[in-house]
Amino acid sequence: MSLFIGVLTFVLVLTSLFLVLVVLMQRAKSDGGMGAAMGGGATESAFGAETNNVLSTATIRGAIVFFVLGFVLYMANIYQSKHHEAADSKLPTVIAPALAPKPVVAPLTTPSTQPVAPADAKKP
Repeated sequence: MSLFIGVLTFVLVLTSLFLVLVVLMQRAKSDGGMGAAMGGGATESAFGAETNNVLSTATIRGAIVFFVLGFVLYMANIYQSKHHEAADSKLPTVIAPALAPKPVVAPLTTPSTQPVAPADAKKP
């Protein structure tokens, strides 16, 4: 499962880089945009007059792939955390020590009714 998550993460990174490049290649509606600075003429010669349509569809499809991969990775991580929690735990499990029995406390007794000798009385 970890290998699957690793491969999907790599594909997600590649997709995000692709999206950044495609968005930067597009022309803005007003000026030439960053696409003109990065070789907008080259994209026109490669894709013809329909450059904006090709880049727009590539952006839409790349965004769909990005969101689907993100959702699949989210679900895979939830699955992994629920089903492999005990096996992949990095921390050891600690077993609580057995509790000692509580000491038995004698019930409180009432004071004795025997007379108390005075303190200055001599002891035999």
